[in-house]
Amino acid sequence: MQLNFTPEQEAKLVSIAHRAGKPVEQFLTDAALNLLRENDRFLEAVEKGIAAADRGEFIDEDAMDARVEEMLKS
Repeated sequence: MQLNFTPEQEAKLVSIAHRAGKPVEQFLTDAALNLLRENDRFLEAVEKGIAAADRGEFIDEDAMDARVEEMLKS
């Protein structure tokens, strides 16, 4: 696989990787694997939510607003 970045983007990546103490290749590998894990987690949560909705399990709007507000505090 080959990735193409502008010189400016590449310079930013090199700088960030250097600050993280990693070679750029390892930094990008770690970032890509993290993206895959987060995507899997998101899709699992969506599927779980759809299954709950199919079972008729909902929460009211006030409870949802409170949950979102609490999440944003973190």
